[in-house]
Order: sequence, then C-alpha cells, then structure tokens
Amino acid sequence: MPSALDENTWKTLLGRIRDGKCTPFLGAGACHGVLPLGSDIAQQWACKHDYPLDDCADLARVSQFLAVKHDPMFPKEEILKQFFDNAAPPDFSDPDEPHRVLACLPLPIYMTTNYDHFMTQALESQHKNPQRALCRWNRFVRDQPCVFDEHDPTPEEPVVFHLHGCKDIPESLVLTEDDYLDFLVNISGDQHMLHPRIQKALAGTSLLFMGYSLADWDFRVLFRGLVMSTESSLRRISVTVQLPPMAGDDSDTTQERVQSYLTEYFGQIQILVYWGTARQFAAELRQRWEDFSHGG
Repeated sequence: MPSALDENTWKTLLGRIRDGKCTPFLGAGACHGVLPLGSDIAQQWACKHDYPLDDCADLARVSQFLAVKHDPMFPKEEILKQFFDNAAPPDFSDPDEPHRVLACLPLPIYMTTNYDHFMTQALESQHKNPQRALCRWNRFVRDQPCVFDEHDPTPEEPVVFHLHGCKDIPESLVLTEDDYLDFLVNISGDQHMLHPRIQKALAGTSLLFMGYSLADWDFRVLFRGLVMSTESSLRRISVTVQLPPMAGDDSDTTQERVQSYLTEYFGQIQILVYWGTARQFAAELRQRWEDFSHGG
C-alpha cells in the first residue's frame, strides 16, 4: 500500500496546482507497462554485449560501456530504435493514467527526463495546444529554436520541456555517464542554458516528481544540479513519488528501516515522499483534485 501524504500537504499542493504554481517532473516510472524501465534495458544490453562489471542494472554505466566499445552515438541510436521509435502511447482514456491525470491540471509547464512524447500527446487528448522545448545542453542542441522566445506558456498552451532530450533528435539525449557529467557541468557553468522561464519554475513552484527512484541518475542530477542550486528560503514544498525500496532482507522490519532512512534523507533536502507507484499517486491526485476544484 502507498504511504499517504498528510492532509495539510495535500491542501497546499492542490492550492499550488490551482494557482499554476506546481511543476511536474516525469521519469521513466510514469511509463510503466508501456516502456521498459532503464534497469530492464540495462540488463538486456549487459547480457547481449557482455558487459564485464557487476552493476548491470545501471543504464548510464552500461550505456557508457557501449559508447566506449562502439562510439558515443551508438547507445542513443540503439535505445531509440529498440524501444522508442515504434512505441504506442498509453491509454489516455484511462482516468488514472499518470500522463492523463497531469494533463487535466491547469499548469503552464511540464518537465520530463523521458525521451517520448507521451506528455504532449496526453495534453493534446485534453484539447490543449502544447509546445515542446529542449534543454540546449550541448552544441548540437544549442542551435535548436527556443520556444520561450515566442511563446509564454499557459494552462491552455503549456510547454513540455525535455531536460534530457527527445526521441526526434538523438544528439539531444542524455544517456551515458559522460552525458550526465557533461550535462551537469554545462548547466552549472552556464545558467543561460536554462531559459529564465524554466529557472522561475524551478525556484518558484512546488515540484512534483513522478516516476523516479532515488538510485536514478536523472533524479540525482536534477537535484544536485538544478533544484538544490536555488535559494532554500524561496523553495516551496516538493513531493516525490517513490517506489518502496528493496532491501537484501525482505522482512517488514528491515523494509521499514530502509524506508524511514530514505524519508529522512529526502526531508533534509525539503522533499516530502509518497511511497507508491506513479499510478497509485495519480489516482489519488485525480480524486482529490476533482473534490478540491468542485468545492471551490
């Protein structure tokens, strides 16, 4: 069973959503059942390409191995060809599908570290007119047009911002260890790589992370490189939806200790944790938003 947020947290979060001061971040877990998790891809590649190390579930490290063995674009082209190019979107008629639930909210900006266009498609299914934007973290992507120069995001015409690239532009993908390090160094060294509208969303809204685990490289890079660089006195409550961690000992006591430690860890960086799946959180968010919005 998921671990609930308290009523005060829900009230604050729903109020921020109503005011357009909430920014969702979507990770791979939001696509569970439609696309494989990074750990699954990593293990498949590790077996196929004789990966020699023990951390065969770490996609960034296995991808780095393939980049060294072949060339830096090889793992990017492979992941798109094998898993993304022909992937069908989720069922947006399902009221608790995470992308659909988020698309129904009156928000101007959605951020994702996923390469797919599911968030854009979900918004279109709700008769909105979304625009896509890329983080211009390397020289190739830097030449892409900036949506924000001509478009001010609104709930009716929101922007879906791809932090780690999108499937249409393989060179934009952040995938290998080198990519993550380059991304972090470039973003940290040049704040102009993030448009002021994105910086404002990071510093001035409640952040809602769905589909991540603590071990994910993209989650750690997001926090150390982006979120934690904002002034702590200006931060609003943020929520991360996390799958309950697996420990070597499956006893209830051990699981509770692991979960308690990680809750404390997130608390130190001012993040509240909802322990459960993206779908479980989406279902509760949908119901609470319907009650909140109908109640005024």
